[in-house]
Amino acid sequence: MRSLADLDVQGKRVLVRVDFNVPLRDGKITDDTRIRAALPTIEELRTRGARIILVSHLGRPKGVDPSLSLRPVAERLAELTGASVVAADDVVGESARACVEALAPGEILLLENIRFEVGETKNDPELARELADLCDVYVNDAFGSAHRAHASTEGITHHVKERAAGLLLEREVSQLNAILADPARPLVAVLGGSKVTDKIAVIERFLDIADTLLIGGAMCFPFLQVQGHAVGDSMCEVEGLEPAQSALEKAAAARAALVLPSDLGLAERYAPDAPRRDIEDVEVPPGWMGLDIGPRTARLYAELIDGGATIFWNGPMGVFEFESFAFGTRAVAEAVAHASGTTVVGGGDSAAALQQFGLADAVTHLSTGGGATLELLEGRTLPGVAALG
Repeated sequence: MRSLADLDVQGKRVLVRVDFNVPLRDGKITDDTRIRAALPTIEELRTRGARIILVSHLGRPKGVDPSLSLRPVAERLAELTGASVVAADDVVGESARACVEALAPGEILLLENIRFEVGETKNDPELARELADLCDVYVNDAFGSAHRAHASTEGITHHVKERAAGLLLEREVSQLNAILADPARPLVAVLGGSKVTDKIAVIERFLDIADTLLIGGAMCFPFLQVQGHAVGDSMCEVEGLEPAQSALEKAAAARAALVLPSDLGLAERYAPDAPRRDIEDVEVPPGWMGLDIGPRTARLYAELIDGGATIFWNGPMGVFEFESFAFGTRAVAEAVAHASGTTVVGGGDSAAALQQFGLADAVTHLSTGGGATLELLEGRTLPGVAALG
C-alpha cells in the first residue's frame, strides 16, 4: 500500500476520499472529530502544493437531500484550517469540473455529498470514471468507509494510476494489523455492545489471538442464557444463542480466557430515570432487565485491563447514555485510558463513551472506523484498502 510520501503532488489535482459523516442537529455539527482526523493529510497536501479536492458522504440520503448537504462541513473545515474552502454544488459534471479547474496549489474544494449520486453505493463504473476525470492523483483517507466497495473508494482506483493511502488510513491499518500480527502480551480484548451476531467473528478471532477476552453489554446475555442463567427481560438476541454456545465451546480449548460478568446492574424499565438495582450474581428476576455490568465485574475488568500490555476495546459495557448505568463503561474507559500498555479503541459507541468521559486523548489510538475496524480484525480484506495496491 503506497503512502503520501510516495506521491508527487505539487500542482496536481489530488482527490481525497475523506470521512466527513459527522452528526448534525438543526444543520449544525455536534461533533467534528472526523473532520479533525482528516486534517493531517489535508495539511500535508497543502504544504506540498496540491490542488485538493475532497469527497465524502454524509448520512444515507436517497438522492439529493438539502438537509444532508456538506456545506456546514465546508464551513467548519475552513475554521479548522484557516483556509478558504470552496463548497461545490455538485459531485461531478460541468459545475464540479469548473470548480476544480479554478483551484490554485494549496487550495481546497469540497464536493457535494457523494451519496447524492445513486451510483456511489452501486460502485457505478461511469460515476467512478467521472470522479477520476477530476483528478491526477487519488488518496483514500476514509478508513470508516474502506470496507465498502463504492465508486469513491474502490471504483475510482481502476481509472487513476497514482493512488495512495492518506495518513489516517495508513495509521489505522498499521495499528490494527499490529494487534493481529505481533502484539505485546498479554493482549486483553474487551468487547461489548448489543448483539453477539454483529461481533461473533471478532470474538472467535480474539479467542485465537488474545490472552484474555472480556465480554460486556447486552451481548453477554446470550452467553449467560446458554449457560443456564435467567435473563429476565434483558435484551437477549435469540439469533445470538447459537453463536454464543459455539464460542463457549471453542473457548474451552482456546488461547484466550473468556470472561463473562459475575454481577449485574438492573432496572425494571428502560429509561434514564429508572432506579438501579445491583445484584451479586447474574440471575435476572422476571420483570427486570440487565443494563450494566456490576461493581465486582467492573473492578475485575479494570484489573485485567491494567495488567495488559496491549488492550483493544470495542463496545460499551451497558447503557452508558443513562447516568445510572454508565458505571461499568466508565470503569472500563478509565482503565483503558490509564493503562500503561498500548491501547486501541474501536469506533462507534466506544469512541462516544471516551468523549463523554473526557478521555478521548488518553488512548494510543482511537479508531474512526466502526464496521471497517471489526472487518479488518476479523481478517477480512477491505476493498478500499486493497484497491490502493
